Amino acid sequence: MTFQSADGQFTNSQSTGSPSTDSAGTALPSGSSADVAQFETLRLIMLGRLPVVRAGITQLHQRGYAEPNDWSKPLPTGRAGEVMAILTKRMRVVE
Repeated sequence: MTFQSADGQFTNSQSTGSPSTDSAGTALPSGSSADVAQFETLRLIMLGRLPVVRAGITQLHQRGYAEPNDWSKPLPTGRAGEVMAILTKRMRVVE
């Protein structure tokens, strides 16, 4: 299965070994132009002390995963010294 984020980057995941099928249930060859693309929401939650969360966001940005401004503002979790930041991405799933 291949995932494409809204910014156009592709990520591969392990295949289950089952072939893609069309709407009639007919097996399609892998990589077929008839592959159906759907967008789904992916949410990442980062938890930790504020400096650690900021460092994690910076590292993901350096790897080209997400812009720092795409993350929510750090929110308190209710635990002493802990915050969380949330990233929501729209991922294109090609099956």
